[in-house]
Amino acid sequence: MLKILRIIFAIIVLILGGYGSITGNYEAMPYMMFFLGAMLFVMGVSEIKMERKRMGYFSIIVSLFVFYVSMEGFLFN
Repeated sequence: MLKILRIIFAIIVLILGGYGSITGNYEAMPYMMFFLGAMLFVMGVSEIKMERKRMGYFSIIVSLFVFYVSMEGFLFN
C-alpha cells in the first residue's frame, strides 16, 4: 500500500514539475511541494517499517519542512 502511494505521489510531482518547466507557469508549485512532502512522509514511514529508522526519521523531518514551505506558498500567493 505504501509503495503504491509513493508511486502515485511521485507521478503527480513529476507531472506538476514538468508542467511548470514546459509552460513557465509556476502557479502549481505549492501543490507540487505538498505532494513532494506527502511522498517523503510515506517514504519515511516505509523506511521505519523496514527497520531503517535513521533514514525514516530524516525523511519525515524533511517532509515536515517541505509541508511548511508549501503552506507558505499557499498563504503568500
